[in-house]
Amino acid sequence: MSVKTEKKKTKKAEQKKKLSKKELKLEKNIEELTLQLSEVEDKHIRLKAEFDNFRKRKEQEFINLIRYEGADVIKNILAITDDLDRMKDAVEHPEHSESSDSIKKGMDLILQKIYKLFEERSVESFCEVGDILDSELHDALMVREEKDKKDNEILEVFEKGYKYKDRIIRHAKVVVNKI
Repeated sequence: MSVKTEKKKTKKAEQKKKLSKKELKLEKNIEELTLQLSEVEDKHIRLKAEFDNFRKRKEQEFINLIRYEGADVIKNILAITDDLDRMKDAVEHPEHSESSDSIKKGMDLILQKIYKLFEERSVESFCEVGDILDSELHDALMVREEKDKKDNEILEVFEKGYKYKDRIIRHAKVVVNKI
């Protein structure tokens, strides 16, 4: 072989080395960029999922806000019904005159209207004498001991409890038996 041929081969080998170094650098850059792209895509997916969860949470809060918008109004009406119930009980005593009959009828009509309103709005009362105390539903204001009754049995109801749809809006206030 001639010197020229060998120089050409040497040049080609050096160019191949340079190309392979460049190719290696390019492949390394491609791998780094692919890894960065994968990380950015992962962050994007996570951010999208977080935003979707946030949106769903806010929608549920808004739905609950609309669903229970009347709770405060109903709480105010409860005090009126309690007063009417107490007035009715006071009028039912025999020492009152005949006018008490008309008062009682009027109160019954008012209470019927209120209870109808409650029924239309999904408001339910709960708590009767004889029920067993449930701390989720009742507030025990007093404790008495009656031997012929069960432990934690409700002996007296001061104020009925009320649910609005599936939420407790007022706990029942009761007297409980403790043995």
